[in-house]
Amino acid sequence: MPTMLVHSLWDQEDIYGAPAVWNALKPLDKDGKLYLSMGPWFHGQEIERADALGPVRWDSDTGKWWRMHVLAPFLAHYLYDAPMDVATVTAFQSGANAWQRLPGWPTARAETRLYLSADQSLGFAPHDKTAQLDYLSDPANPVTYMPRPNKAVGYDNNPWPTWLTSDQRTVSSRPDVLTFTGPVLDRPVTIAGQPTVHLVAATSGTDSDWVVKLIDVYPDEVPGDKAMGGYELAVGMDIFRGRYRESLSQARPITPNMALTYDFALPPANHVFLPGHRIMVQIQSSWFPLYDRNPQTFVPSIIDAKPGDFVRATQKISVGGADGTYINLPVVN
Repeated sequence: MPTMLVHSLWDQEDIYGAPAVWNALKPLDKDGKLYLSMGPWFHGQEIERADALGPVRWDSDTGKWWRMHVLAPFLAHYLYDAPMDVATVTAFQSGANAWQRLPGWPTARAETRLYLSADQSLGFAPHDKTAQLDYLSDPANPVTYMPRPNKAVGYDNNPWPTWLTSDQRTVSSRPDVLTFTGPVLDRPVTIAGQPTVHLVAATSGTDSDWVVKLIDVYPDEVPGDKAMGGYELAVGMDIFRGRYRESLSQARPITPNMALTYDFALPPANHVFLPGHRIMVQIQSSWFPLYDRNPQTFVPSIIDAKPGDFVRATQKISVGGADGTYINLPVVN
């Protein structure tokens, strides 16, 4: 059956679904009738005007372009036998703001390590100095997932559709968020695939959440677009609940004050970090109310946690050296 999977790169409803279906079905696609489209959209934005996502502008109406050049020819071909010139994968490359015709996806594997350093810098080589950088996570004062007050944007003046592109500067200065920033880029860094996190962390509690964000930091001044000066655009971010480190089906307490490894994936990205921009990584332990507050004391069910179970916890992130924390990036060389 001819099938086109449509994925939104900033899908606030299901950012993993379409790529997961693609990975499952493509090996079975003997007749070459499975297609994938990836656009710079929130959930379902491909059927609307899509020249921007929140404050981020794409230089064209990406929804209209996709409907004219991909969806319409696909339907005309398989419904009416019209000629079709649609690539197996049609992907929008954010940063460069251009459509790509690709033979498959992903185009790169997550093999290039971006290391976190003790001076809170980033680099593609491990820093000699090893350290544990710490912050205090307090469930009574969680990090919010978008800035308050929530402003009216998106469909029906709802802030939810575009929250994934919220400016991360709102949390950069919080003492319970560790921020690591790379140098100003002198050449583009292109990623096309799924970044993976190798987090080495310890907590004084017996349960913990770990939120990791991969961010594109814009130059202080962006010609013709004042609002984007210094903007911190999340390219990929997700959360891992520590109780599932050993098994996703069985919750277990964390051994306190022991550096443990947490490996998990961020959403797929097709992005260019442009010259003049910086790459940033943020780490925190709450993302409220997108995710419920972790009491940081292991209980069988967080839903049933009592007030006394919610405690402050000191979080320590191991950085530096080959065995410290890093992000595996699917860099296109």
